[in-house]
Amino acid sequence: MLNDYQAKPLATRALRETELLPRLPLSSFQVRVSRMFRILAVLCALATCWAQDCTVANIKVMQNFDRQKYTGTWYAVAKKDPLGLFLLDNIVATFTLKEPGIMEASAKGRVIILNNWELCAKMHATFEDTADPAKFKMKYWGAAAHLQTGYDDHWVIDTDYENYAIHYSCRQVDTDGTCLDSYSFIFSRHPAGLRMEDQKIVLQKKQDLCLFGKYRRVAHNGYCDSTA
Repeated sequence: MLNDYQAKPLATRALRETELLPRLPLSSFQVRVSRMFRILAVLCALATCWAQDCTVANIKVMQNFDRQKYTGTWYAVAKKDPLGLFLLDNIVATFTLKEPGIMEASAKGRVIILNNWELCAKMHATFEDTADPAKFKMKYWGAAAHLQTGYDDHWVIDTDYENYAIHYSCRQVDTDGTCLDSYSFIFSRHPAGLRMEDQKIVLQKKQDLCLFGKYRRVAHNGYCDSTA
């Protein structure tokens, strides 16, 4: 149970989390509605944090996942970082299907290595099926493959295929079943960000993943386009 001291930081993180989500341009009416929504999001976060199951095995993924609809280009608009080196921003992933229905992806994003060497890393990944259609094992290839562990989970938590998608990966499970090292992407079909109607869904899924307040915004300023 949270005391007042613990609840205040959570409320602060909740407000910050809503501000981190990139959004498409809003009308004045939509701005007012969005502000009301952010307040409600704080209240919901406080209500759900009292009893939450953070066991990795109990995380719910997308039901009846359709990989064909999932293909195409996705722009990362927010991400929760894992331990170690990782892509910073300008992250774009393109998913394709190869025969016989095997999913592949190419991704690029800005990264800094050796403390001060900035570059646009480009990677390629193949996905191995599991018993659950929304859970894959992902193998990275290419010169920048060292930016990943090489054999990560790729779980599709939720998507409407046309606007948003939520990805999750746990690299190390603790003895109590929770995750010690995870990362997650919030994807949008639109580089400008999420639609207002998608934000409530995304915020709830962040809470379900026990990652609320741990995401940071992903900028898109054309860096990888200019260095291509």
